[in-house]
Amino acid sequence: MHYLYSFPIIFSFAGVAVSASNSTVDLSWHAPSYSKLNDLNLVINGTDVFGFVFNSSKTPAGLPYSTYNWCNMPHVRSSEYSKVNSSYKLEYVHVIHRHHKRTPYASNTFPRESYAWDCSDEGLYYHAAPFTGANAYSSAATYWSVFTSPSNPLAPQGFNGTCQFPQLTSGGLDDSRQHGKDVFGVYHSLLGFLPGHYDSKKMQFRVTNNVITSQVASNLIPGMFPSLDGKSVPLLIQPSSVDSLEPGYTCSSASSLFSSYGAGSTNANWTAHLTASSGLVRTLDAISGISSSATDWHKSWDHYFDNLSARLCHAKSLPCNSTTGTCVTQTQANEVFRLGEYEYNYLYRSAGPQTLEYARRSYGIWVAELADHLRAAQNCSSSVIYRHDVAHDGSISRLLALLQIQEMVWPGMGSEVIFELYSKHNEWFVRVLWGGQVLKSSSPALGHEVDMVPLNSILAYFDGLVGRGAALIPGLCNQS
Repeated sequence: MHYLYSFPIIFSFAGVAVSASNSTVDLSWHAPSYSKLNDLNLVINGTDVFGFVFNSSKTPAGLPYSTYNWCNMPHVRSSEYSKVNSSYKLEYVHVIHRHHKRTPYASNTFPRESYAWDCSDEGLYYHAAPFTGANAYSSAATYWSVFTSPSNPLAPQGFNGTCQFPQLTSGGLDDSRQHGKDVFGVYHSLLGFLPGHYDSKKMQFRVTNNVITSQVASNLIPGMFPSLDGKSVPLLIQPSSVDSLEPGYTCSSASSLFSSYGAGSTNANWTAHLTASSGLVRTLDAISGISSSATDWHKSWDHYFDNLSARLCHAKSLPCNSTTGTCVTQTQANEVFRLGEYEYNYLYRSAGPQTLEYARRSYGIWVAELADHLRAAQNCSSSVIYRHDVAHDGSISRLLALLQIQEMVWPGMGSEVIFELYSKHNEWFVRVLWGGQVLKSSSPALGHEVDMVPLNSILAYFDGLVGRGAALIPGLCNQS
């Protein structure tokens, strides 16, 4: 069953099949499957959160590992991993995943929070050392220790305590290390693909300019290679102004397009859910102290979603108003979570062809880099067999939009997409895993199930959307 959408095609490219590599490639947007996530009636009038987990990194016993868990999303593990036929040889693996659980961003905290948040059980290390020259030496392993001076009359906005907002919590660091163990358990222990020890010529790790991704990598890597505990490991990073992973590069036409249909817009398809949930907004504003004129808090459910989910993931109580004694209830939190899931489903898939257009412009450079890595593996022009990128929900959302995933969700903590490249008798194939399982796409160009799809088909789709080497992106981004 497919949901019928009436959203207009505002970019003609999105509905065109073009010729690439002497074959016709369908580059058009295809509607996602109908689901409870894009049914506004169920979102507003529901009670739970569709069976999703929002209160622990551990999925409750009795639920399958594949269950959506916002605090710690499913990823590849040897116990669930499905091997391909032994006649195929694994040649290259590219992992991209969202960072693990953290404190809220400061911008997502209330003006005054009713309790403190303590992070004294971990250290955020920041130090530097020269590699060469007469002054080469080892540096002290310095870390930040957050405090509030009794002589400083200014109280911080939001939570008091010993945390930066944001930072990976100790629980998030534990999840990061386990993620590394699980990935290694598949690609080394189960498949024998990765070597038993870190080899910088064969593997690369990459992060964004947001330090929380480095905090994840510093625990994920020794999860994979315990001998690297306390050792130096390079993390690839691009300058913030051109970073394709976060993404950080400017694409004015993508921003304008998003503004026409997404958060902050007056598009009726967007504002419908905000109007329907206006009563909940007023209730939460009264508890939180957020002003009704705080535009950023009311153009989407992003702020309340982050604030409430971060508490529950760390077994903290829902917030109360210290003056009135009124507290946010679990029922209200559930509605916030349903609304957030609805928003991401809309923004990256259900809003129509503009979601694909937005994603290709704002994430096309990373996709072109991926395509080049797949080519290099096919042509044996690179010694790197494994790449691992630690990114953000916006990174994963855009990628899922480009892959036209059938059911779009808000990518939770640790959400993972893996591209596996296989060879067989001089033919090459790609399998894409989402949450450890084969990704299901609405696009016929990707085979609907992206399972051993010919590499040439994948490359034709990527090249058609973004151009080889992202050749199309600068021109598209500069369109008025």
